[in-house]
Amino acid sequence: MNDEQRELSHLDAQGRAHMVDVGEKAHTQRSAVARGEVQLQSATLQLLLSGAMPKGDVLAVARVAGIMAAKRTPELIPLCHALLLTKVVVEMQPDPTGERLLIEALVQTHGQTGVEMEALTAVSVAALTIYDMCKAVDKTMRIGEIRLVRKSGGKSGDVAYEA
Repeated sequence: MNDEQRELSHLDAQGRAHMVDVGEKAHTQRSAVARGEVQLQSATLQLLLSGAMPKGDVLAVARVAGIMAAKRTPELIPLCHALLLTKVVVEMQPDPTGERLLIEALVQTHGQTGVEMEALTAVSVAALTIYDMCKAVDKTMRIGEIRLVRKSGGKSGDVAYEA
């Protein structure tokens, strides 16, 4: 086993994937913020913002889908712990250029492990929902720039990944 494998917490001494034991970690308030975007035609964005998309209120459905996804992350990501989430907020807003819809998710818990994956999953599923609900109108959409922006709590404390 090489040095990189030894440092990966999801691998055991033999290099096999396993769920990390967080039983001895302190319970702390933890939060994570993730962001992403859907690039789309300006006409599509205007339809979406006006509520005139054929499939209905895209923003409301995407918001609920993101919240549901955060809550179900351990069912989608095999080695994630099931967490009692205390807060999930998914927000979307148009970029000033008029050709992107920006997505942000905030997830919080009071527990022994972080909620980074839940925030990233919320953004991803919200973006996929937007894509699904708009694909009949816009074949050029692109999902991208999904990333963790910041996290807090636990041993590493507050960490910002972008300004």
